[in-house]
Amino acid sequence: MTSRRQLLRSAVLGGGAGVLAATTMGSLGPEAAFGAAAPGIEPGTPDPNFAEGRIRDIKGNTLFVLGSNMVFHSIRVVDGTSLWKLGPVSFEQARPGDGLYARGVRMPDGVLAAESVWLNIINIKGHIRNITSDKIHLDHNGKEVLCHLVPGTSVAVYSDAPPSADLSLLRVGQHVQVLGAWRPDTNEADIATVFSPH
Repeated sequence: MTSRRQLLRSAVLGGGAGVLAATTMGSLGPEAAFGAAAPGIEPGTPDPNFAEGRIRDIKGNTLFVLGSNMVFHSIRVVDGTSLWKLGPVSFEQARPGDGLYARGVRMPDGVLAAESVWLNIINIKGHIRNITSDKIHLDHNGKEVLCHLVPGTSVAVYSDAPPSADLSLLRVGQHVQVLGAWRPDTNEADIATVFSPH
């Protein structure tokens, strides 16, 4: 049976893999961006099949990214790559200045052929300072993050219950975790999911 990585390598090298469904190649779920390193990677060792940073330039189907460790990455997006920016998006939604996490397969030329790309994704914890009809003011390590509710997108998960569009159970002072999309160069983000322990 052909693995996801073999399919991706074939698509990048022109082996006729054709157009693949995004979910065939990589997870669309934002939680996957923060998953464990690939098997065989020692803890504390960089994962060669992962990249992070901010997009500096886009040429054709390649993202040129400067990592937080000042290392440049070339990330190739192919037909089977899944892209997330608060939800599944097309490659055209990527912009210079966007933050990025990417997982995929490192090619012989050093390019990372992406299985999944997450744009501007955040995963932060904090206490709710204030709630309005369309915003949550979150205290994250002493700094305010203004989290915007996005109708039809933002959901809450209370304890182990399924996701709900009803965010009315959230309370000031409550400790929560927010998965969402950062608005670059601001202290603001759009909410995908608010996780509440109660």
